[in-house]
Amino acid sequence: MLIIPAENAVNWKRPPWVTLGLMLTCVLVFLFYQGGDSRKLEQAVDVYVDSGLLQLEGPAYEDYLQRKIRFEGEDELALELQQFQELRAGNENFWLSVSLLMDREFYQYLLQNRDVIWAPTERARWLEQRTIIEDTYIQRLSAQQLGLIPAKLSLYTLVTYQFLHGGWGHIIGNLVFLFLLGFTVEKALGPGRFLLAYLVCGALSGVVFTAFSQGSYIPLVGASGSISGLMGMYVAIYGLQKIRFFYFLGVYFNYFRAPALAILPVWLGKEIYDYWFAGATGVAYMAHAGGLLAGAGLVWLLGKSWLQVREEFFEPEEDEQDERFTTGYAQAMASLGRMDFDLARRQFEALREHYPDRPILLEHLYNLAKLRPDLSEYLSRTRELMNDTLSRRQPEQMIATWQEYLSKGESHHPLAAEDHNRVLFASLKQHDLKAAEKAFERLRGADDSLLTAEACRLLAEEFEKLEMAPKARHYRQLLQAGRW
Repeated sequence: MLIIPAENAVNWKRPPWVTLGLMLTCVLVFLFYQGGDSRKLEQAVDVYVDSGLLQLEGPAYEDYLQRKIRFEGEDELALELQQFQELRAGNENFWLSVSLLMDREFYQYLLQNRDVIWAPTERARWLEQRTIIEDTYIQRLSAQQLGLIPAKLSLYTLVTYQFLHGGWGHIIGNLVFLFLLGFTVEKALGPGRFLLAYLVCGALSGVVFTAFSQGSYIPLVGASGSISGLMGMYVAIYGLQKIRFFYFLGVYFNYFRAPALAILPVWLGKEIYDYWFAGATGVAYMAHAGGLLAGAGLVWLLGKSWLQVREEFFEPEEDEQDERFTTGYAQAMASLGRMDFDLARRQFEALREHYPDRPILLEHLYNLAKLRPDLSEYLSRTRELMNDTLSRRQPEQMIATWQEYLSKGESHHPLAAEDHNRVLFASLKQHDLKAAEKAFERLRGADDSLLTAEACRLLAEEFEKLEMAPKARHYRQLLQAGRW
């Protein structure tokens, strides 16, 4: 049974660049770095067969598997033993050689027991030939160089193993899950913290795997531990919120909703159960379990500090926002239609808190405030609208708003000198000299000599450019006399 969270859709207007970058890195590493592995292995097999090592190691390998089954209780190796015997019977030298060369536990067994397995002459020949093959080919394979080998644990391989994969099926499966989980967690944490948390989860997953595979020489490769970390982070981010999960059982699939954290013990229990009872499948179940615990633990421990979820993560997507806005806007307009102005004002204010970038809401609030020009709210809404229209490069609307306020609210709550000065500058840029002169007269009465003098100078220069001498002379005289 497969259970995948499916709460979000990708917002391609803000692509998950780090997730896509991780996917691309895995593909490039697989194609261009790991792409040479098959050639190195083929060369190793050729040398191995030509050196006659297959005849030396074949019987030893059969005995090795039989001992594992009989004395160590590893019954799952019975099928592997049967397949090996069939390959020997069919003289399938290539696949026999691959089996012997790639079984790293068997190689360590030979190193430790070579004195018992072979006579001195055979032992010396084996050691010489096998060492050459190991140093020249096997140890240069990607999994041996950058894979996580528990018996030879190093800090850098805790990171590098996350970008290696064992085949096309392995990498495609991992990349699908990386994308499905990654874009949501990246959106929640932000690109930088997401990348670091992803790598840390992979490293901790490798540490858990090493703890349960001490002394093993079998390399661990793949992003599944890191992806398990994403699964842990995913459910920890949502906590007890009910989210959608997609499940697949045989040929049947569907969705269900459940508290996010309720799925964590299900995933964890499945990995632990498979570790103990699934047998030798080649799947690193404890690495998955370690990733799950690492991801959830990081969010729980650091979720109120370094790994804090960004507030905008829980905001609805644009389509949902538009739907909510439309509904709220219709309700506010219905209140206007019923002339319930107080309710309409509260509804528009609530909408503006959630959608501050929608200018239509400010215009409605301004028109509602205009119904009572004697109140200070009309002054504040006028200033807001003037600033908003100016920021949206609509000077004509700003000037019109200013002129309307002069006729309705100026006698109750006068505008400040800075307000008139902004209108004067905007009017000059629009070549609306009539509005500019009117703004200057208002500015003269606002008792700000510095702004008034500067405005007077600008008017004089503008009229001089237009060769309107009487007007220019008038403002020059005012400027010289300093009569404001």
